[in-house]
Amino acid sequence: MDPYQAWAGAAAAALQRWYNPRTGLWKTAGWWNSANALTALIQHSQRTGEQAHRHVIETTFTQAERVNRGFSNLYYDDDGWWALAWIAAYDLTGEAKYLEMARGLFAGMAAGWDEVCGGGVWWTRRKTYKNAIPNELFLLIAGRLHQRADGGGYLDWALREWRWFSASGMIGPSGLVNDGLRPESAGCANNGGTTWTYNQGVIIGGLAVLYEITGDDAYLGQAETIADAALRHLTVPPGILTEPGERETDRNDHDRPQFKGIFVRHLYELYRHRPRPGYRDFIVANATSLWRNSRNRRNQIGLAWAGPFDRADAIRQGSALDALNAAAALTGPEAEHHGSFGGNQLAASPVTVARARAPAGPQTPPRDSRPSAPRRRSRRPARPRSRAVCSGR
Repeated sequence: MDPYQAWAGAAAAALQRWYNPRTGLWKTAGWWNSANALTALIQHSQRTGEQAHRHVIETTFTQAERVNRGFSNLYYDDDGWWALAWIAAYDLTGEAKYLEMARGLFAGMAAGWDEVCGGGVWWTRRKTYKNAIPNELFLLIAGRLHQRADGGGYLDWALREWRWFSASGMIGPSGLVNDGLRPESAGCANNGGTTWTYNQGVIIGGLAVLYEITGDDAYLGQAETIADAALRHLTVPPGILTEPGERETDRNDHDRPQFKGIFVRHLYELYRHRPRPGYRDFIVANATSLWRNSRNRRNQIGLAWAGPFDRADAIRQGSALDALNAAAALTGPEAEHHGSFGGNQLAASPVTVARARAPAGPQTPPRDSRPSAPRRRSRRPARPRSRAVCSGR
């Protein structure tokens, strides 16, 4: 067996030691982290053919909705993570109920769009902040739903989102996406917030989907610009991905430990269309490093992929599994036979893609932002999430 497939299998098994079938969620993880854990497990099945954890999809679908009806809560980005998980579940199983759940979550997110700052989806239903992650997710989900569902105006939403996002100024002068925008009263400019790795990853995934739909190579060009900036600025020697301020991560932080896996998950989607050796080498090197340098005897992975191991939880583990899944897809026996749609290997026929050219490709963003320290945000006792570290948390 390919070593990366073996490592991914061991990491998935370790992740499942935190799974609680009574709740359909993962102990030591928050609500949005559980959506990403489910996505990582589904993609593990897609990448390796492993079926051992497939039952988790239905268990989580049935049990976790008791926590938040319709898998929706106060935060639009949380809704987006669950929408992506259910799209992945649909791709693996072909069961329409999962796609319908994703469509419902997207409809709720669309209700969070207004013309404050010229457009965009709010972070929360309380309309406190316009920022990168809910809008990146909105773009990615709209594109994927367009590829899978008739009607709904999803392509229109995806194109509208990209036009707004690319003009918003959130892509800063370094080529990286900053956290969000200043309030309308301060001109809606880039707030110089932290360039979290997942903010680079999700927009790369969204741009890859726009390319799949439209055939417009400019979308991939913009994705490459962001990816290359991330590989330059968000790594430590010898090219291992690191989160800004990683070594200062609080013990109760349920956010930052998740981000890097999301980046690698979507860098793999870009590689499928732009098979540059540098991207492949980066993914394989990170998977190798986390396994060799940041793993304990129970195959649990720590926060710093360059090492050393710090401690284990389902958040760190799900993030590492994302990286191992990508490496397994690149190195396993089926590496040259993967489909081309967003990493969600459709079980039956390829997705029908509308090749009509989109009217507007990537636009050059304003270059007037400056980086600054992360903004501190409040935490909610019911769901300990370090709002200190990111927009979406």
